[in-house]
Amino acid sequence: MSDKIGRIITSGKRKAAIAKATIKEGNGEVFINNRDYRTLQIFDKFRIEEPLRITKEVAGKTNFEVSIKVSGGGQRGQIEASRLALARAISDFFKSKELTETLENYDRNLLIADVRRKEARKPGDSKARAQRQSSKR
Repeated sequence: MSDKIGRIITSGKRKAAIAKATIKEGNGEVFINNRDYRTLQIFDKFRIEEPLRITKEVAGKTNFEVSIKVSGGGQRGQIEASRLALARAISDFFKSKELTETLENYDRNLLIADVRRKEARKPGDSKARAQRQSSKR
């Protein structure tokens, strides 16, 4: 989805986390909740950098600026949701079939959401799949 100013807005979900990415022309900066992504922990930073590195290899340029707002869920879910929203935004921004295929071949979860959710608890049980302990005698 794009607006009048030339920004493209995409979203990504992972478990309870929802991320909304806005991409526009710029100098290659990526902000998550108004903080530079480079301030994240090392593993999280690498997860966010994956679509950026692929874009640099395939398109040869990073002439965009991305702002991601993420809420809900835990830290890992938020990172995965942000990564999904970022990759979708980049794919929509460049409109390159080659870039989209490369992102999908690298990791399918870069463009396609993981729809698994937590299973509901059942009445009378302690957990979703656990059965009540029964006495044999």
